[in-house]
Amino acid sequence: MAMRPSFSGRVEDSLRIFDAGVSSVQADALLDGTDWRAGLARSLEEYEKIVVAGMGKASMAMVAALSERLGDRMYTGWAAVPYGYAKRIWPGASGKTPVIPGNFHVVEAGHPLPDKNSVLAAQSMLDAVSGLGPDDLLIVPASGGGSALCVAFPAGISLEDAREAFYRLLVAGADIHAINKVRRRISQIGGGGLAEAAAPAEVLTLCLSDVPGDDTEHMYVIGGGPTLPDPYTAREALDVLKRYGDKVPASVWQYVEESAGQPERPSSESGQVHAVLLGSVRTALEAAAAEAKRLGYRVEVVSCEMSGEAREVGEAMVRRALVQEPGWCLLWGGETFVTVEGDGLGGRNQELALAAAIRMAGAEKDVSLMSAGTDGIDGPTDAAGAIATPDTAVEARRRGLELEAFLKRNDAYGFWRRMPGFLQTGPTHTNVMDIQIVLT
Repeated sequence: MAMRPSFSGRVEDSLRIFDAGVSSVQADALLDGTDWRAGLARSLEEYEKIVVAGMGKASMAMVAALSERLGDRMYTGWAAVPYGYAKRIWPGASGKTPVIPGNFHVVEAGHPLPDKNSVLAAQSMLDAVSGLGPDDLLIVPASGGGSALCVAFPAGISLEDAREAFYRLLVAGADIHAINKVRRRISQIGGGGLAEAAAPAEVLTLCLSDVPGDDTEHMYVIGGGPTLPDPYTAREALDVLKRYGDKVPASVWQYVEESAGQPERPSSESGQVHAVLLGSVRTALEAAAAEAKRLGYRVEVVSCEMSGEAREVGEAMVRRALVQEPGWCLLWGGETFVTVEGDGLGGRNQELALAAAIRMAGAEKDVSLMSAGTDGIDGPTDAAGAIATPDTAVEARRRGLELEAFLKRNDAYGFWRRMPGFLQTGPTHTNVMDIQIVLT
């Protein structure tokens, strides 16, 4: 039987397990592990022209990996990514940094709110695909963040109006699903708009899921669904405005009202459209579980669809850990949320870990909890997440830090950046939600 690791050893094991999960959803690993060409009407060599247009946190690495496989078959490639992503490319599963070809264009843009560069990215991609013919192929790597990084709106709706509309819906209580009904309705690139612009070319969408569940029925959500038809009607978008949109700009109201009865996109004149799910948080958890077993742990993947208030989830995970037999690795994947009542800075993973540290205080059992975003970004901070152990509370109080006070003002970042459990990875160029790792 393997020896139980020390606290520091348990932290190192958590990092190895997390790294294995993130590595499994890197571009190289995903393309090598999936028959992504399945469903195409012809072999890659038979297309006249191949254009790659990616949007989302994984798009830069994905376009680079595709360029290595396509070689001179790739006519041009585009990627819309958050600010800072172009400065660092995460090495692929092979450990090598992808080579960026000269015909590959990267646009850094706003996230989570679109900005003028988001409009520039969308227009550049629409221009790149508008001249494609029936013997051409458009490949679209779509991942989380794409709906903000790449936006185009109908005449009469400005970027400012769209941003105001989304903000007003949010503060009025609309959830993300309701907001997306309006977002896709007024998007010229989401909800199948990019595929419509590329018609009559064949279109292949390569999806990396950042939404719960990995069924193909969810793929229209990923990256704003640039090539897949909007499953919601204009009437449903209008119902959202009627319920939450008292302060939404008139231009958005007018367009949604007038769009009722228009054909859904992609239209019947679009080329063949295929979609392949490359990976999801389940992919990452399976790889993480394999690494944990290699390290000598018994493993349970508790859930791939974890959700709830971050601090409550963290407390519940610790309760489970404290009654678990030694030598186990418990894994969760999904996304929590934070109800912000204070004026601090943080993210859902850091808050979950802070609540866990409070719950662990005084525990005599050797446990650890790591919570981190697979994209390397937790909230509006430069942290990926944090790792908590029973020693966290002891060390915090030695440094004069009151855990409960930081949690009360939602200042998890302010706490963890002063502590050894602070986790920074930088952008990982992938995104399949968050992972929690409990070791006993």
